[in-house]
Amino acid sequence: MRRTIVTMLVLAIAIAMQANDYTKYYKDLPVSMTQVTLPQIPEYQVSITDFGGKGDGVTDNTEAFRKAISAINNIGGGHLVVPAGIYMTGLISLKDNMDLHLERHAIIMATPDRSQHLKTDSKTGAKENRATPLISASKRKNISITGEGTIDGNGKWWRPVKRSKVSSTEWGQFMAMGGTVVEDGSLWYPFNLKHQSNIADTYEAQERMRTHLVRITDCENLLIQGVTLQNSPKFHFVPQRCRNVIIDGITARCPWNAQNGDAIDIGQCKTVLIVNNVIDAGDDGICMKGGAGQAALKDGPCEDILIEDNTVYHAHGGFVIGSEFSGGMKNIVVRNNTFSGTDTGLRFKSSIGRGGTTEHIYISNITMNDIKDQAIVFETTYWDNHVGATKTEQKKVEFVPNFQDIHISNVVCRGAKTGISAHGAPGMIHDITIDNSTIFYTQKDKDIDAACDIKLNNVRFVTFDN
Repeated sequence: MRRTIVTMLVLAIAIAMQANDYTKYYKDLPVSMTQVTLPQIPEYQVSITDFGGKGDGVTDNTEAFRKAISAINNIGGGHLVVPAGIYMTGLISLKDNMDLHLERHAIIMATPDRSQHLKTDSKTGAKENRATPLISASKRKNISITGEGTIDGNGKWWRPVKRSKVSSTEWGQFMAMGGTVVEDGSLWYPFNLKHQSNIADTYEAQERMRTHLVRITDCENLLIQGVTLQNSPKFHFVPQRCRNVIIDGITARCPWNAQNGDAIDIGQCKTVLIVNNVIDAGDDGICMKGGAGQAALKDGPCEDILIEDNTVYHAHGGFVIGSEFSGGMKNIVVRNNTFSGTDTGLRFKSSIGRGGTTEHIYISNITMNDIKDQAIVFETTYWDNHVGATKTEQKKVEFVPNFQDIHISNVVCRGAKTGISAHGAPGMIHDITIDNSTIFYTQKDKDIDAACDIKLNNVRFVTFDN
């Protein structure tokens, strides 16, 4: 009976995947763009329970996942089904032609034992000094993560907390975990906790080991659909140098004050579709990254990326390019999205040493409300103000930001401190158009440097009556 149920489930998964008509999103594009295609997954299927997996919230399922993935890989691929329950686990490494499917009420949760997130050197047996994402894949083809379940990174065991960003009640809850507070009382680190061992000698070193929830690198044909990603130690979903990526209908969420809690970070990928997602994050919402400096050039730009029908609640930016994009940005279309409660709406950020060139960026039909700072912002003196960071001056004038060929239209924003802001030296921000938009601001309509070439056509700024 169990085999019959799982077979029917996988058949339903396959039918649902094939039913997705992603071609509809590629109509009436302002730029020619390669379309995505679905990964091809064999029909073979197993349940994690077939390999000793237990969803009791206590059992360590690391070995069960390893055995199940190995069995699927040995026959050329298939579906690994995770039924309802809480499956504590260490690292999960996906292979070719594989679907990880989470049924409704299924939760895959990162073990709070942080040492299990450190890979072991096969020769020496020593632990690496950097954590690996809970779910990863490298140099693979045809991978999917699907279903209605949740992948939880148990980030509270990893993330530092700024005192200024939590209430006294919340601060007390962190104190109850143990941990370490810096001398001036401004920061709490999950170091010297009551119930978990350290994985480094100092809180600074342990902080540098913090990693992402799901990271896929150098892969082709990737689908993530339907699942919830939450409480990552750092970023939630990070495809890097991948081709043919579909991100459809996921929820990415974490506390609003989670340090480096980005939702979706696209790193130098080509042919990407991001649709129907809901985001409530501690840092950037949907972010395009293109590497920094000379090393980024060999991987080329983020290219042929379509972003449509998404909703972003809290985030530092709804749609973001940067801060690092030395590899460039090319052929990106962002349309029919809602940003509600983000710090900024459309955010373009970089600095000398991290910049690149944008080409053929088209943004339209964006609805925003309750934007904390700027509805649209270009900033070219950005620095990565992560916990423990020290600001340094860039000595070489190279990899200068070149924000250009960006076309924004039909933006409606109700409530932003500043409507449009742009700060940069000559040549950094130019050939930008903003058309047919209405922005209700509370303090300032425009804050644009004279050196910035931004053409406004039929843009209406409205504020309170005097």
